[in-house]
Amino acid sequence: MKKLLNKANSLLLLVLFATMFFILEGCKKENSSSSTGIPVITGVRNYVASPGDSLLTSVGTGKWVVISGRNLKGALQIYFNGVKGAFNDAWFSDTSAIVLLPEVIAFPLVQAADLNTIRYVTVHGETTFSFPIVAPAPTISGISNESANPGDSVKINGFNFFFIEHVSYAGVEVTGFTGSSDGTAISMAVPASVSSGGPVTVVTKSGSATTFYHVHDYVTGVLNNYDGINTFSWGSDVSNSSVNFPGNNGNYGVMKASNIPAGNGNWWDGGRSVNTNAVQWVPVANLQDTLNNYALKFEVAVNKPWVNGSIQIVKDYTWTYFALYRQWKNANGSTTPFKTNGWQTVTIPLSNFLSNGLPASTLTELLGSTGNGALNLTFMNDGTTTVDNFEAAIDNIRIVKIK
Repeated sequence: MKKLLNKANSLLLLVLFATMFFILEGCKKENSSSSTGIPVITGVRNYVASPGDSLLTSVGTGKWVVISGRNLKGALQIYFNGVKGAFNDAWFSDTSAIVLLPEVIAFPLVQAADLNTIRYVTVHGETTFSFPIVAPAPTISGISNESANPGDSVKINGFNFFFIEHVSYAGVEVTGFTGSSDGTAISMAVPASVSSGGPVTVVTKSGSATTFYHVHDYVTGVLNNYDGINTFSWGSDVSNSSVNFPGNNGNYGVMKASNIPAGNGNWWDGGRSVNTNAVQWVPVANLQDTLNNYALKFEVAVNKPWVNGSIQIVKDYTWTYFALYRQWKNANGSTTPFKTNGWQTVTIPLSNFLSNGLPASTLTELLGSTGNGALNLTFMNDGTTTVDNFEAAIDNIRIVKIK
């Protein structure tokens, strides 16, 4: 019996040793298949599901791509034309890496050695892969002052303003413009010959962009401009002083608030609001359009630092849906005193008019079945400290299609 037990124990040990051997061999194979060598790139493809995940022959900025190759795990940095891309190595395998190209690449400033390259750096080494990285077609995100007078300075804001071939403003050719090095702005003066409204167009070697709306347009969608279209009813002062607010184009309203304690919502006191008569926000024929296609716009000038309180914008003195304008408050919750250098255009998409934190689903839900009613811009101190001296000029209130 004792011999049988000893024999069984010996067999059990052999089995355990064999098991450990195969486990160790498996670990060796696993380790040998992990990324321990210099990375190798064999191609770049779309980051979309099959069949759209085809191999690419070129790529533009701000795009998600999948880099294919070997030894791609353990990435430290991935550069496109010398600019870092964004990625999470936890998503990577040894043979593929998901990467977001930089939103902005200053193509004219790219060193010749970096042009059209992907440089891939891992803990085990690096490689450089030749691949066409091209500037996409430009996009226009806004104009600093859509109602600027001829000769005034304005900026066209957007992306990919590289290798600019042509700029027109309200249909007039622009000369002497200057593009920023990062391709996000074009500085220019409004041409002296601009006399009527028209779109802004930017043409580059990669394509073109044209605004859906018109600049220098004091008619289309205008609810109140204190001049040719004057629906102002009561509230703020009305002025045309070019001393207090230089760069004006006629009459404008001036909202004021002084020594307003925290939590004070008496917007009707002391010129703290702009209130129009009933106006047509959106034509009846367009009330079935998509709400996201429209925005409220106006020009504003603030010559004293604004640090507290909000302009709340409503229709017909109801606060079911309202939008807030408070440029002193940053997206991250911090504050920066706000003051303009002249006039600038404010764009508030109608989807920013909220009720309990949610936008309306349709234009008629927001504006009613007729789309008609008073416009009310009201200043309230919804903050926690006193508003000492708020003053803002408002002009050219309008609702226009933005896309």
